[in-house]
Amino acid sequence: MTSEHTPSPVSEISGALQATQRKDLLHRLARVEGQIRGIQKLIAQEQPADQELVAQQMLAARKALDKSYALLLSYAVQNASPDDADSWQQQQQRIARLLEKFV
Repeated sequence: MTSEHTPSPVSEISGALQATQRKDLLHRLARVEGQIRGIQKLIAQEQPADQELVAQQMLAARKALDKSYALLLSYAVQNASPDDADSWQQQQQRIARLLEKFV
């Protein structure tokens, strides 16, 4: 069984993340990771934590991850720069596909 690799829309408009962008994303993801660890501790306690508190913390982690994801898409758009063989209109179409697929 063979599987064809379809290029990701993110890679189609790629430009590497700039150092500050990468640092910001990694910082945000580390914060989400800390939130997830806190949730795991709440659940693992012998006396279970309040389910509403756990749900609230899960929602906060999810929103933080969603915001990181939106920021990644924003960086992809900011870093998009068509080369000589690529028109700006084609680049805009790729960005539109990216947003349609992931947002």
